[in-house]
Amino acid sequence: MNIDEVVKSLSLEVKTPVRNMDVQVDGCYVSDLLSNVMGQTGEGVLWVTMQGHPNIVAIASLLSLSGIIVAGGAPIEQETLNKAAENDVTVMATDKSSFEVAGLLYQLGVKSAKK
Repeated sequence: MNIDEVVKSLSLEVKTPVRNMDVQVDGCYVSDLLSNVMGQTGEGVLWVTMQGHPNIVAIASLLSLSGIIVAGGAPIEQETLNKAAENDVTVMATDKSSFEVAGLLYQLGVKSAKK
């Protein structure tokens, strides 16, 4: 599965300039604790969070995550979107809860991230 398929299947709003939407999604991880994400994920993982501050982009860029879904209608700071655009990190948004997003991704065949 790639980012484009995830966006279409979950009706996500892409908040950053479109980069390569063929980026593969090799797993999913749901957490709002940045240090936990750093220790449990890696390249190709799609991160679901309710955080909207710029530090999420730093984590995604550092780990080469496939993208970030900000769930629950949580606000995303403009600085976060600017930083994401500069670092080619795809940030998507939805009003669906993190739980619902994870369940829908699982139904699509995206499994839990394994490090």
